[in-house]
Amino acid sequence: MKNPPDGWPRITPAVFYDDAGAAIDWLADAFGFEVRERIENEQGQVVHSQLSLNGGLIMVGQAGLTPGRTYPRSPRAADGANTQSLMVYVDDADAHCERARAAGAAITTEPATQDYGEDYWSDRSYETRDLEGHYWWFVQRLRG
Repeated sequence: MKNPPDGWPRITPAVFYDDAGAAIDWLADAFGFEVRERIENEQGQVVHSQLSLNGGLIMVGQAGLTPGRTYPRSPRAADGANTQSLMVYVDDADAHCERARAAGAAITTEPATQDYGEDYWSDRSYETRDLEGHYWWFVQRLRG
């Protein structure tokens, strides 16, 4: 048995949505994710999915499928509260931002360059909020 399995990074975030099916379609359109797997129950709710982008992997699931649990919930169901954001490296932060904007993403921080000095690194990045309120940082490494 190989740990982790082939094609899986050591850390894989799970992101939950009130309408996971719509979120998966939107994440593919707006951010360029590729849907590797999508499993639905008899009611058509997503019980498991895998989306990949540039070697990274996330799982997207339906919030509230387990009765009696207060988690997982989408930010929309928690009055906009977020306890995390996701950071994804892309090849061109500006082009990626325009793709996300065209798909209706709320750009919360426009693309900007952060330079931490010659001894460190420089990135270009932007922050966006998705259709249910999750925050995402998309980053392009410029130097370092």
